[in-house]
Amino acid sequence: MSEEALFPFVLPWDDAAPGVVNLSGWLPRPAGKSGHVTAGTDGHLYAGKERIRFFGVDLAFSGNIPTHGDAGKIAARMAKFGINIVRFHIMDSRRFPDGILARGANGTRNLDPEALDRLDYFADQLIRNGIYVNMCLLNYRPICAADGLPPEIEKAGGSPFQQRHVVGFFNEKVLDLQKEYARRLLTHRNSYTGRTYAEDPAVAFVEINNENGLIHAWMKKWLDDLPELFLSELRQQWNRWLLQRYATTEKLKQAWAVGEKAVGTEILPNGNFTRQLDGWTLERHAGAEAAAVIAEDAPDSLPAMKSVKISVTKPGTRSWHVRFEQTGITVQKEQTYTLSFLAKADKAAEADVCIEQMHEPWRPLSARKNLSLTAKWQKFHFVLTSTEADTNARVVFDPAMKAGDLWLADVSLKPGGLAGLEPGENVERSAVPLFTKEQFDDRTPAAQRDWIRFLWETEDRYWQTMYDYLKKDLGVKSLVIATASGYSTPNLMAKMDGVDSHAYWQHPVFPGKPWDSENWFVRNETMVDSRGGILPELALRRVLGKPFCVTEYGNPAPNTYASEGHLLRSAYAALQDWDYISASRYSHSDKWNVGCIINYFDINQHPTKMATLIPAAAMYLRGDVKPARQLVVASLDKEREIDLLRFNRNPWEMPSAENAGVQKEEMLIHRVAIATEGCAVPEDALKPEQARATGDRFVSDTGELVWSLQEQKQGVVTVDTDRNKAVIGFGGGKRFELGGVVIEPGPTRQAGWSAITLTAMEGGLLKAPCRLLVTATGVTENTKMVWKNPEKSSVGKNWGEAPTLVEGIPARITLPFPAASVEVWTLDERGQRKESFKAEAGAKGTAVVAIGPDRRTIWYEIVVK
Repeated sequence: MSEEALFPFVLPWDDAAPGVVNLSGWLPRPAGKSGHVTAGTDGHLYAGKERIRFFGVDLAFSGNIPTHGDAGKIAARMAKFGINIVRFHIMDSRRFPDGILARGANGTRNLDPEALDRLDYFADQLIRNGIYVNMCLLNYRPICAADGLPPEIEKAGGSPFQQRHVVGFFNEKVLDLQKEYARRLLTHRNSYTGRTYAEDPAVAFVEINNENGLIHAWMKKWLDDLPELFLSELRQQWNRWLLQRYATTEKLKQAWAVGEKAVGTEILPNGNFTRQLDGWTLERHAGAEAAAVIAEDAPDSLPAMKSVKISVTKPGTRSWHVRFEQTGITVQKEQTYTLSFLAKADKAAEADVCIEQMHEPWRPLSARKNLSLTAKWQKFHFVLTSTEADTNARVVFDPAMKAGDLWLADVSLKPGGLAGLEPGENVERSAVPLFTKEQFDDRTPAAQRDWIRFLWETEDRYWQTMYDYLKKDLGVKSLVIATASGYSTPNLMAKMDGVDSHAYWQHPVFPGKPWDSENWFVRNETMVDSRGGILPELALRRVLGKPFCVTEYGNPAPNTYASEGHLLRSAYAALQDWDYISASRYSHSDKWNVGCIINYFDINQHPTKMATLIPAAAMYLRGDVKPARQLVVASLDKEREIDLLRFNRNPWEMPSAENAGVQKEEMLIHRVAIATEGCAVPEDALKPEQARATGDRFVSDTGELVWSLQEQKQGVVTVDTDRNKAVIGFGGGKRFELGGVVIEPGPTRQAGWSAITLTAMEGGLLKAPCRLLVTATGVTENTKMVWKNPEKSSVGKNWGEAPTLVEGIPARITLPFPAASVEVWTLDERGQRKESFKAEAGAKGTAVVAIGPDRRTIWYEIVVK
């Protein structure tokens, strides 16, 4: 392991200087010159008759509306790094100057004239630089009573106000507010372009609603918590839907009665802890510390009952690091089980319980139930349905990821417990209640299907209403997408012009208060040690025949492996032949010239994230990495989707190709997609069962990408194309022969981990003359950044100050050219030549370029004459 000192390296916020790292020439100008972007019959994007891929970023808050003096500089810098689309995101949450809502106004219905002028000017500058626009409509807008809504809307959740937006899925007044905002923004004429955003061909996309959906909201229990005024409206719609479907209560009762089951005999031995902890186990992992002891503490109603006290003294960083469980349980597929128990905590806390496998792959066998605990005993009662049969299952309790005490008593698991229509429920009197998430499992499969179908059709009506309003009423000519597919379902999203998805590798976790700037952590782990990281999560949501977009993707700071993010994303997006990928985010604010990393997401002042955009753009935007030859398709129609939603009600795990049988590692080898209802599957496509990845080394069917996990905790990904070579991961001390080029990474601060790329900027890699770019990145920190722990997972509020500090990466790169024909330069923070040095003469007439910390740079230019 190397302990070479980090050195300052700050990429200027306004740099658009020409040179080897300037990609602005790759972008046709102005954006939209070939007409509106369209979706072809092949499911890809076109500008005129030519395919187009989008390589973008998003902006948030005041970052969307820079001053006129800054706007042109920002646009030119973005173009330099190959960015050809900007997503205007979270403009609607704050008043000017932090957003576009009008200053001094009551409510959120008016847009600020100066904010619109700034937005218009910035959009014009982007378009002139060849950068398209994606306009995201509904984000975190704080709709309120002053907007003409009932006062109860302000009790429907606080910041970021998405729970309030859920009401718009079924309430006309809230929906009309969204339409009004869309009209005022999209039909407003930009004085700099002379066009409205609805008609401008440079506006490639319009997004309806960021990260929201009615089914998703129900899974998050947002519906359950709405004020009665809105619940009453939804309940009326639910009963009308049932009445239209069944006509009478008697027919409804008959339909829902199928599958009713009475509660059976006890399965769990010693659920009352009379035999101490016999049969129960406390698991502790990853350094977490906890103890379980029998206590005499019991509810007043059961004074003789014993309980177990679980004391967590050192919490883990994942929910499964402390677990209390009973194992060896047998469950049957699609059998229902009634789980009941008493529980309390020393203070308000959250916990989870479910039935899981007690063996690899450790899958949950039932829905995971959340427990909101207080210092008083509560009775919990859940009906769980097993998704598959298993003879070695367990009932497992996961305490909160914080220090504290949890008590359990009278734990019981019995088969059965399903009911159809309960006494007093009557559809003619609109007396069938809404199904809460926690009570959903109490109902028969027929009742469950009806509830999910009702939500599905209600959500579908919302999306179609907004789509038609944008297209027909406002005349929007852009492609319209609904929301990220992880927040809605594949069949719903397939009705739009394209399908979107979002993912973050190690998103910030907040064990206490949400978005607490002191109490958080970002797991400091590298993607290369996983089986694809978050990439399968994205790939398995692709819908066949639709352009696939990833409008949010991030490797949040202060993860010290973050420079792998753009490279891995771009390489595998190219392999999958996606249409639009976007880094989240370029900036949250108008603090452009800070010279350091200021939060989890912003990349504009993160030197290694920005530098790696260049080779990433070459892999994806230029198409250096070829699409996979073979396609694997899983069919998923509406009915199958509804059934999947019955069993898996995790709001972050909407149905995907994995649920339909595709192994997630397949996306490292072949293209993968979902065929939704009515979508024809190509004859040469593989079925999921025909494509099963094995082992720990995954080679793309093009041979260009290799994801190797053959050495434990020493993962390496290599890229080997005609114009791009890369070694990403634990390559230190190893030799990688990549099609005529050899890369030998040296020791680093992270056990040999680095991200090294070699990209042909002019010509090819194997034939002179050519002009090449090397990027070599590793650790990035701020000056005076203070880590809170040895794992480097948090700095709290101590992010430090400018300048950013980077690690110099040692490596030897062997090129197939005589050393005398090779010139090498270190590059400064603007990508300009700084110092030249000679290549060494290698074996058999080759040239060896030796780079290292002494060069004090993260990128190099090589010219071969």
